[in-house]
Amino acid sequence: MTKIYLLEPAEPGPAWAPFAGAGPLSELRAGAWRLHERWAQAIHGTVRGIVAPHSAGPRPTGTVPLLDAESLVGPAWVADATFAPKLPMRAVANNRRLLHEGRAVAWKLDPGETWKGPFAGGDGVVVEGRLLRGAWDLIGALEQFLFTDTLAALDGRSDPIPDGTTVLGNPAAVSLRGATLEPGVLLDARQGGIILESGVEVRSGTRIDGPFWAREGTMLVGGVFRTVSAGPRCRLHGEISTSVFSGYANKSHDGFLGHSVVGEWVNLGAGTITSNLKNTYGPIRLEIGATRLDTGRTNLGALIGHHVKTAIGTLLPTGAVLGSGAQLFGAPRAAKFVPPFAWGGETEERIGLEAFLEMARRVLPRRDVVVDQAMEASLRAMHRRLTGA
Repeated sequence: MTKIYLLEPAEPGPAWAPFAGAGPLSELRAGAWRLHERWAQAIHGTVRGIVAPHSAGPRPTGTVPLLDAESLVGPAWVADATFAPKLPMRAVANNRRLLHEGRAVAWKLDPGETWKGPFAGGDGVVVEGRLLRGAWDLIGALEQFLFTDTLAALDGRSDPIPDGTTVLGNPAAVSLRGATLEPGVLLDARQGGIILESGVEVRSGTRIDGPFWAREGTMLVGGVFRTVSAGPRCRLHGEISTSVFSGYANKSHDGFLGHSVVGEWVNLGAGTITSNLKNTYGPIRLEIGATRLDTGRTNLGALIGHHVKTAIGTLLPTGAVLGSGAQLFGAPRAAKFVPPFAWGGETEERIGLEAFLEMARRVLPRRDVVVDQAMEASLRAMHRRLTGA
């Protein structure tokens, strides 16, 4: 198959907080698929590596490896990880570049050709998709792609809808792939497809409004879910709207989460609530340290980094950015920006490496993920990158 390499910004900057440095941006979910998965489907190839200097260091077993740009050799495509291609993508034929809104988003290397950086020569073909200016644009990608992503995956493959489940709309827009549903579940497929993968459990009293996609092992334990892409192995409850979960997140209690991006291994305490709309109904601006970023969005909740934990009753302001590894407790209202590995959110104190590792050793096995040498090395590297310690 065609080799694909993903190219990330060397220094993503505040626009990609809280995920820059915590891990490759290519692993974030845009619509139903992670960015590297979208590119693999778009070009009908295999992603062999990611160039992400901001996340240099060891990687967990089984993940896409990180490579140096100098090691990329054709035949291959080198694609911009901050562009999310629309699926399916038009045939690229013999073109050397893929173009969107006047800029190249992918470049083709001929056999034996080494990567020397983006080039302007060669035939180009215009492709559809979304340029991602920062982490907040993953919400725009969800709104743009989740409907078509689920629609394209509705291939008639589905287990029978169990007795006691109410379906609004066309039952053919519901695909159960080894999921278990208790009586009293409502599936509303009038606005989009609903896909529940193997091991998904849906408890009585749950309403799901499509488009919706839950990956393997995710549990939906009551509440209302609208336009959500989640998993794998999440635990979700309450009211969740227009939000994307990378995986392994825990929101098992009441509380509204809207227009938010949630990283891996996040735990939202009972009653954690996001605000996703300003009182003025005006555009939302992020405040990341001394940097101010206009998102152009009217609806935006929280950008929640990997391994974040919130206490019960935590209130997240509109456009909150919670740095990876932060542990929030104390004042119920969080700051607009919480630095990585903050301890409490109100002081300069940061959670230390050994305390972070000890927490990971307790948390990850709860989702059957072993903290082996490779995982521990990757966690150590993440803490070092984000704290400088």
